[in-house]
Amino acid sequence: MPVSLFAATPFKTRSIKVGTKTLVVEVAETADQHERGLMFREKLGENEGMLFIFKNVETRFFWMKNTLIDLSIGYFDGSGTLVDVQEMKSGKGIPDAQLPSYPSAKPAKYALEMQKGWFEKNKIKIGAKLQLLKP
Repeated sequence: MPVSLFAATPFKTRSIKVGTKTLVVEVAETADQHERGLMFREKLGENEGMLFIFKNVETRFFWMKNTLIDLSIGYFDGSGTLVDVQEMKSGKGIPDAQLPSYPSAKPAKYALEMQKGWFEKNKIKIGAKLQLLKP
């Protein structure tokens, strides 16, 4: 009997630094975790988010299936340099076939989803560095 995707194990957390800001975020590293992401969350705290870590560097595509809140996404290349930031609208009430896709402007290894407007509010600009801090 398959296990429900949403009954899966909770995400691990990790301390990261983006620009001058230090945060503790949830980490999505597996294909199942990448797919689940922040689905069905009704809120996200001001400095809460999810870091998606991929095995390789390529153009990434995110969409907001079953995502109830607007989010900002920052895409980082293999060296942890911010290459793109986009504002993503909630997918609430939109049929899957009509959901927009948010491709990274350049190939990316990491994607960081935060509360809508977080990058602008914290003055995190293209070229900022992402650091994964020691666990």
